[in-house]
Amino acid sequence: MSDDDRDWDEFDPEEREEREIGREMVSKSTGLGSVVAHFYRGEMSVVTTWRGRLDETINWAVTIISAILIYAFSTEGKHVILLTGMVVIAMFLGIEARRYQAYDVYRARARMLQENLFANALDPSQGVEHRDWRRQLSEDYRNPTIKTPYMEALARRLRRIYLPFFMLMLAAWIFKLTAFSNQSILETAAVGTIPGIVVLGVVGLFYTIMVSIAFWPRERQSKGEFNDTEPGEWKKSD
Repeated sequence: MSDDDRDWDEFDPEEREEREIGREMVSKSTGLGSVVAHFYRGEMSVVTTWRGRLDETINWAVTIISAILIYAFSTEGKHVILLTGMVVIAMFLGIEARRYQAYDVYRARARMLQENLFANALDPSQGVEHRDWRRQLSEDYRNPTIKTPYMEALARRLRRIYLPFFMLMLAAWIFKLTAFSNQSILETAAVGTIPGIVVLGVVGLFYTIMVSIAFWPRERQSKGEFNDTEPGEWKKSD
């Protein structure tokens, strides 16, 4: 039956012959194989681009942290600059969490192809990971959806990258308060007319929030690359 005669309203992407097109692509020469090759190459190019944007944010954060630490421990450096550094790191964290959400959209598409198309082509006996992967991928192109909630993206970047940055700034700040002053830490921590006890309280609250975001138990929404989990649902639409 030709494509012109086929009733596409009856198309069922969950049928075996439809979902396991990887088997067909390697068993015979098809135009679909050529299209998918270019399509996958394009997807991986976008994934690489967004991965580079994440690395760029981290590089800027490391550069600024280094500059702040050098200035803070110079003869003119004040402990306030380290507090400013904490705020700057938080800003970079927010930016990177947004970028991670966008990166994960394209990474998840590439993983969908790898799991259900290329893995099936290499070993058809194992079948596919998602019965309706073609429908899910099609829907995502028709209506792109963020797959990782913002708070989850924030927590993942905190645990992997930014929490050590924050801890470094906290250690530097405490060292600056205690090792470079003969006054008590409450007196040294004061910022202008703001008492030291208030500054310490705000910093303590800020770090409590950061640690809570990083390690608060939550149901995982993003699909991991190297986690021993069942395939499950690929994405959830709003």
